[in-house]
Amino acid sequence: MRVGEVAGPEEASTPTAAAREPQITVLNDAFGKDPTMIKDWGYAVLVEAAGTRILFDTGNSGDVLAGNAAARGVDLSTIDFAVMSHRHGDHMGGLAHLLGVKPDVRIFAPVDGFGVYGFELPATFARVDESLPRYERYFDGRREGTWRMGSAWPGADFHLIDRTTQIAPGMTLIALVSDRPGTLELRELSLAIDTPEGIVLVVGCSHPGIDTIVEAASAINSKIHCIAGGLHLLAAPDPEIDSVITTLRDSYQVEYIAPGHCTGEPTLHALKKSFGSRYLYAGLGSALLLGADPGTAA
Repeated sequence: MRVGEVAGPEEASTPTAAAREPQITVLNDAFGKDPTMIKDWGYAVLVEAAGTRILFDTGNSGDVLAGNAAARGVDLSTIDFAVMSHRHGDHMGGLAHLLGVKPDVRIFAPVDGFGVYGFELPATFARVDESLPRYERYFDGRREGTWRMGSAWPGADFHLIDRTTQIAPGMTLIALVSDRPGTLELRELSLAIDTPEGIVLVVGCSHPGIDTIVEAASAINSKIHCIAGGLHLLAAPDPEIDSVITTLRDSYQVEYIAPGHCTGEPTLHALKKSFGSRYLYAGLGSALLLGADPGTAA
């Protein structure tokens, strides 16, 4: 477990062929057309961009991830790294399967105090009382180094992100904290890919607010080409949905939208109506081609 340590450009995956347009393949979601795949709550997508293969989240279940990856011909042992957007089980439930397939995979995850990805604090953070006998003092009164908390996946190669960080050329993890009721202080990572067409933004659940995430992404490149993933508007009332859509469409001039997971059925309907031909169906099994002329191949 390393906090804030990321791959330098020399460590990034070397493309074996000319860079192709970004593609996102949906491996876990609760709606879709493909009868060979298992619908399940949660989210997992394979992101392919600039010669790099990234598994963004792992869905709700290892068995479902394995079956759906096989159905789409995806070999998870060939990914370059993984991203855990946040600590909720429907996004990290398949992580044990991924580690079984590729035990040494590098995993970027948010710093989450005392959380499942591991954590550490300087040994000096706690107050001391030197009047206590040594056997009643933590570590016999020693205060050198750090106190380390274990991970739910011992031995996994977690790289913990505590601030927005470029992890490879053209790829940035946006680190934000939710201030919303129910997920207060939840840390979440979103993936921003800077392409010739603008930012391709992959989001897990958008707990900090999709408008807040897009604002951060626009600091990298003001042109937002496409947003893919969960917008966390499952139970939102129509006025809130309309406000979010107006902000994305008019204020940030998002070109394409490919919503999934926790976006919510009324929001899917409203986005389809608002974005028209710039709405991309992104159900389970879909392959989103996100170059100059985006489209969806079921």
